[in-house]
Amino acid sequence: MFGIWGKSHHHENDSLQPEVKINELKAAIGPLSGRSMQFCTDACFRRYLDARNGNVDKSKKMLEESLKWRSSYKPEEISWPEVAVEGETGKVYRASFHDRHGRSVLILRPAMQNTTSLDNNIKHLVYLIENAVFNLPEGQEQMAWLIDFTGWTLNTSVPVKSARDTINILQNHYPERLAVAFLYNPPRIFEAFWKIVKYFLDTKTFHKVKFVYPKKKDSVELMKQYFDEENLPTEFGGKAVLEYNHEEFSKLMTQDDVKSAAFWGHDNKIHHATNGHSGAELAPEPACVAPAAS
Repeated sequence: MFGIWGKSHHHENDSLQPEVKINELKAAIGPLSGRSMQFCTDACFRRYLDARNGNVDKSKKMLEESLKWRSSYKPEEISWPEVAVEGETGKVYRASFHDRHGRSVLILRPAMQNTTSLDNNIKHLVYLIENAVFNLPEGQEQMAWLIDFTGWTLNTSVPVKSARDTINILQNHYPERLAVAFLYNPPRIFEAFWKIVKYFLDTKTFHKVKFVYPKKKDSVELMKQYFDEENLPTEFGGKAVLEYNHEEFSKLMTQDDVKSAAFWGHDNKIHHATNGHSGAELAPEPACVAPAAS
């Protein structure tokens, strides 16, 4: 998880390097308070360092930009009622199973697009990223994405701008949160869209994207390395029957809103509705909840 921290001829120095870098980044960032202090755990510092190959100056800039984004966008304040309409078709949702490493899994079904607001689509995805992170088991920091291309056409694809903005948020404000993204059975026409979108990906993220085709044994075997066939939905070549139930999923998200609101210290807002929407707070980074993975 530490990535490339710099080479050394002394193994004892290698083992100290991550901690030294973390302390350097802490000093560079300076004193923190409130939500920024909750967000910036050692595991958080480590992820930003890993995303910038241990370069403290670049990591500092990246983290400062994330803190500024979180302060203005306030992802931890999004509640399910604010984005529930985006989830009615199950175009994006957190799966009830984990991968073999205990990672949360987000299932994305782009053909199930049901709205036209780019901002609300991104807000919905940010909510679910935060929720996936909040539900990581202790010691795990990453999530996996399963993208089902059943029924996908260029007419149902998200605009390039939306794809670019989504990628920027994932890469810049959730560094090292994505372990792998499986693109399952994309049609040939997707290649035209991919040729544009791939240029928005940094090298690390690009290598986390895996194309899987049911008729290609090697790609199917790769999926099996990450997922138990019994848990994996049939849409992804597994044996589990997947049915998205919006009402049940909404209940689950409402429960999670209460838990995350309590974590952030805003549970008092749960009991007050504004314009028919709950003021529940959203999920934090898992590193704030559980120790960092070793």
